[in-house]
Amino acid sequence: MATIYEVAKLAGVSVSTVSRVLNGRSTVNQQLKAKVDNAISLLSYSPNSVARSLASSRSNSVGILVSEINSHFFCNMLTAVELTLRQANKHSIITVGHNDLEQEQEGVDFLIGRNCDALILHVEALTDDMLRKVNRDNTPIALINRVVPGMEEACISLDNELGGYLGTRHLIESGHTKIAYIAGPTSKVDANQRLAGHKRALKEAGLKIDQNLFYQGNYLESDGVDGLTELLKDNKEFTALVCANDWMASGAITCARDMGLDLPKDLSIIGYDNDLLAHLLYPQLTTLHNPIYDMGEMAAKYILNTVYKESNPIKNLFGPELITRNSVSPLP
Repeated sequence: MATIYEVAKLAGVSVSTVSRVLNGRSTVNQQLKAKVDNAISLLSYSPNSVARSLASSRSNSVGILVSEINSHFFCNMLTAVELTLRQANKHSIITVGHNDLEQEQEGVDFLIGRNCDALILHVEALTDDMLRKVNRDNTPIALINRVVPGMEEACISLDNELGGYLGTRHLIESGHTKIAYIAGPTSKVDANQRLAGHKRALKEAGLKIDQNLFYQGNYLESDGVDGLTELLKDNKEFTALVCANDWMASGAITCARDMGLDLPKDLSIIGYDNDLLAHLLYPQLTTLHNPIYDMGEMAAKYILNTVYKESNPIKNLFGPELITRNSVSPLP
């Protein structure tokens, strides 16, 4: 196995020059860099990552802690983060917190114990104080889909209130005035924000917020089934249904069709997130696009700037986009 000394000898440069090339330093003359790269290729040299870590005080790895990994949403986010880091010759270490405080704490401790240079977190249970402490203890973090006071520049978030507003406004502009709502869990900030946007659109249109047309869900497909079943009890009148995510909308569509409803003629349904399943449903689901891929990419770029001294432009707040398909029908 070739050593760094053999690479330096073949390239006709010093060991320190080889080290600077391996660490991606921009101060190396391009002709010398070409010689080093050629020597590395000829000798099939593979640098020892542990030695490089000790020499640079960097592991060139970034820890990622997410709530779940069993959905297209998180797969999209993780793909964006990993690809962006890999393009910068950094590696990812991934663990899962399952929205549980103890497991999220264990996840953070595990990643720090693996000598990660920084952390990218999509977490629900860890408190703001806990996150600020981690950030103060010399482990830079980036947060996705969450804003922590005092750490705003490290937070990459979505304007969920605007999305909730746009979805309900689209139904109102389509002539609907009796609109039911299946909400996400009250423990999640994004669910509360989406509901607030829904209420803003109703209030702006002078429409009453009817608690009889509200069902508390938990972002699960089964909540769409249970929610619509409950809402249709006692002959409650409504012509449209807003679901706080696409999975609940999927359940509602299945339930409605099983009941013999003609969609969207009998009931218009709108979701949120623009998950992979949205265009596979029948009818195809009108929804709000959640740019989670772009947000994951941006979080990775923030870490590349903060830890590895890159100079990527950073966008902290993203906006949702209304995606109109076939699940909303205008009233005559």
